[in-house]
Amino acid sequence: MRVATQTPPVAIAPGPAPDRRRRGLGTTMVRYRWLFLLMLPGIIYFLVFRFWPMYGAQIAFRNYVPFLGIEGSPWVGWEHFEVFFTNPDFPRILANTLIIAAMSLFIAFPLTIVLALLLNEMRLQILKRTVQTLVYIPHFLSWTVVVSLTGLLFTMGTGPLSALLDSALGGTTNYLADPFWFRPLILLQEIWKNTGWGTIIFLAALAGVDQEQYEAAIIDGAGRWQRMWNITIPSIQPTIIVLLILQSGQILNTGFEQIYLMSNALNRSVADVFDTYVYFVGIQQGAYSYATAVGLAKAIVGLILVFGTNWLAKRFNQQGIF
Repeated sequence: MRVATQTPPVAIAPGPAPDRRRRGLGTTMVRYRWLFLLMLPGIIYFLVFRFWPMYGAQIAFRNYVPFLGIEGSPWVGWEHFEVFFTNPDFPRILANTLIIAAMSLFIAFPLTIVLALLLNEMRLQILKRTVQTLVYIPHFLSWTVVVSLTGLLFTMGTGPLSALLDSALGGTTNYLADPFWFRPLILLQEIWKNTGWGTIIFLAALAGVDQEQYEAAIIDGAGRWQRMWNITIPSIQPTIIVLLILQSGQILNTGFEQIYLMSNALNRSVADVFDTYVYFVGIQQGAYSYATAVGLAKAIVGLILVFGTNWLAKRFNQQGIF
């Protein structure tokens, strides 16, 4: 006699009902309504000034005529990009941009870390806060003020630093117009203005380091330099990696205002970068489509560098930004 067997039904966990999910989201928004309200200005800012302008980026592929509008301008495809990459000025502009960016990345950025480590080692709080305040102040000065101060200090014949360099090097040099001195002056301005402000993030990371590690290291006989090398620097390494990834995306963004104010007819050969080039061809010459193509190409390269450095950081078992 054959006994019929019946396979017991498999229990399937029911998924959340759509209306329940919507109620949960609505409840969360009501509960945290003030936080969402605080987020609203930032969301509006990014929608208006970051995402909406992407619609106008299509003029890089058109021969834009203001009277015809974006949609009415004829489509030219990759023509502006081909003209830009075959332009005789492209190698010079690319070299100037990369040199200035490399100086900022490999000199100014490490100095920010060094300054943060030195401030962290200060034990006298009054002195530490005083130094912090003094190095923060230049960040709040506009580039116009910084360039004006540079002009006063390095004016040929009357500037105190110009006279000091002339006496040390021998001869008389117009440092503000000499192409050789353009990049060192740009680097000095960047260090003086932004190094102190950049230490804020590193000091915040250093504040979260477990003090028991330092106490254990002191018991083991570790000196100050050993504690810094084996505890402090590894503790802020994730912060350094994240900032380095973000900094890599800004390699082609050398800053328009500083470069534009420091450039003149005599040092233009080393002062032309992508930001100033976009201004000259887009605003002064009215080549809107061509300037947009240059800016779009620069933005795409920056995006690729961010993804590339983030992938490289994860390959070396470091924490990325996504």
